[in-house]
Amino acid sequence: MGEDSRLAAVVELAQGMAAAHSSREVWWAAAHGARRALGGSFAALSVWERELGRLRVLVNVGELAGGEEEFPDDEAYPVHQFAEITEFLHERWAAGGGEPDAWVETARGPTEGRPGHTHQRVAALRRRGRGCCVVAPIVLHGRAWGELYVARPVGAPVFGWGDADFATVLAAVVAAGIAQTERLEEARRLAYTDALTGLANRRAVDVRLDEAVERHRRDGAVVSLVVCDLNGLKRVNDTLGHAVGDRLLERFGTVLSLCGAMLPGALAARLGGDEFCLLAVGPPADEAVKVADEVCRRAVELGIGDGVACGVASTGDAIGPVHSARRLFRLADAAQYRAKAERASRPVVAGREGPGDPVVRLADEPVREPDGERRRFRGRHSPQGGGRAHDGKG
Repeated sequence: MGEDSRLAAVVELAQGMAAAHSSREVWWAAAHGARRALGGSFAALSVWERELGRLRVLVNVGELAGGEEEFPDDEAYPVHQFAEITEFLHERWAAGGGEPDAWVETARGPTEGRPGHTHQRVAALRRRGRGCCVVAPIVLHGRAWGELYVARPVGAPVFGWGDADFATVLAAVVAAGIAQTERLEEARRLAYTDALTGLANRRAVDVRLDEAVERHRRDGAVVSLVVCDLNGLKRVNDTLGHAVGDRLLERFGTVLSLCGAMLPGALAARLGGDEFCLLAVGPPADEAVKVADEVCRRAVELGIGDGVACGVASTGDAIGPVHSARRLFRLADAAQYRAKAERASRPVVAGREGPGDPVVRLADEPVREPDGERRRFRGRHSPQGGGRAHDGKG
């Protein structure tokens, strides 16, 4: 495709997105325009749902394989299986500046001179009868938003470097179109999203936890809550500056999202300041503890800060009746408080020390503060919502 043809394809893509009247139409126009521009047989647009730790497919266009739908209800992939969309962007692009480049995958494996990133994509190409694909990260407001994916069938010419570079341009055009659409939905989204990390916020957790506890009371579903306190944020802010502190919060948010993806349907959230949580409904308590252990391990590997204090409370453990969200929160917070006090490198789990479990005993002490909020353990209340919050403990 010549330069004039490619310029015309870019204009057609932008015009198609601008003429759309709904999010679905915008997604379809983006994928359809990119497929035509790159001469592909298939294209998909996916979004990184950080709070759920997954890549969710918004639309598939072109020649669909078995099981694929144009607007799928539940086609999603745990983001830890496609680590390049997170780690590649955060560690390489964020460190080096500039826009992240697209790359090519083939059913044969890495292409010469431009290595692929993940065997899952190669396996998917083979399974669906496709010969190659080009993957272009989409960046919105300086943050990884998702990806644009265009494929060609077996036997068609393999995408080259020029195609990957052109896909990078198309992804930027798509990002601009999506940004315009998202402005219309911004107020609703921000009501339940932490602005700094992109995770869910305390309001979203409160709503989801109330629903989870009601489900537990109704049908016995296991509800697990992991509360994390990021150690050393105040020291980082005081010695290295708040920009570095914000970076620490963002990077830990990514760690939490990646680990949360190992628990199906888990919600990853920032409660405020240096406090985060994972909420899972369904998986056994041991699975939540395993993920919390992984969170602790990866937090130490961030290089700045002093790891994380983690507390776990699950209705699958011997914690007594849980009839309210407040009690589960108090149990998880008491466990986290003990982990903090003991400088534990692994999560503390409520209810696992037999009769008279110290965490359960602490959580069940009479509340002395008028509002009965969970922050009584450390004598202050959690800040509500997201954004810059630099009152973390050392």
